Amino acid sequence: MRVAVVTDSAAGFAPGWTGTGGIADGVQVVAMPVLVGDDILTGEHDDVTAPLMVALAAGSVVRTSRPSPGQFDRVYGRLADEGYDAVVSVHLSGLLSGTVEAARLAASRSIIPVEVIDTRTAGMAQGRAALAALTAARAGAGLQAAAAAAAMAARASALYFYVPSVEQLRRGGRITAAVGWLGTLLSVRVLLHVQGGRLVPLERMRSAARALQRLEELVEADVAGRSNGVDLTVHHFGNEEDADALAQRLESVVGAGRVSTAPCPSVLAAHAGLGVVAVTVSPRLP
Repeated sequence: MRVAVVTDSAAGFAPGWTGTGGIADGVQVVAMPVLVGDDILTGEHDDVTAPLMVALAAGSVVRTSRPSPGQFDRVYGRLADEGYDAVVSVHLSGLLSGTVEAARLAASRSIIPVEVIDTRTAGMAQGRAALAALTAARAGAGLQAAAAAAAMAARASALYFYVPSVEQLRRGGRITAAVGWLGTLLSVRVLLHVQGGRLVPLERMRSAARALQRLEELVEADVAGRSNGVDLTVHHFGNEEDADALAQRLESVVGAGRVSTAPCPSVLAAHAGLGVVAVTVSPRLP
């Protein structure tokens, strides 16, 4: 059985990873739209980063949207035409986006079986789940086994965020009134993580330096509590220098694991805002 793997651009693959010979070569990525004013941006990296940074810095209205079911129809249909027998479709938390529902609708009318996975996470925590499915499929796994590999990787992954301001999260409805204490002072920096598919506040800090230090401590504690190897990805948006420095420091805690950096997916950066740093902790793939 030939099993294909599909994900969405919230997976946060680094530039070049999905190209020929890249670590995610073979994963089909469905673009998630970012709306800046009347403009719809559907690419990643250079196509979106500059205009999104300008819009966020200017305080312009920035929104995101799910891909349409028709986009998934076309991807699943093309994969069937290419001779694939089944698809594992691995997506951003259904509590943060309607993407997984669009995928399920398309899956229900696909001519080949499609197993849709709600990872309940985002960024490279989601991306590593897609890679786990790809690794299993390349090893000859069937649809259910490849889907199970993705689900297990997602459950075993963690995602931690540092955001300099909660304003964008509030505007997008990702932070509710129940946690309004986060923004009682404009100078407060916030640490969050994904828990049960939602963004949940962890701590607030008075300075960016202390917030980044605490983010590092949280990641180190997570890694220390695991018995097997891990891979880390440090996401950034508008502060690549801080992310690179953090990634270098984390090299010492992962042993034989890998630490990579990647731009924050545009659909996440649109809500987290300029200056976000996120770290994903995932089980190391073979």
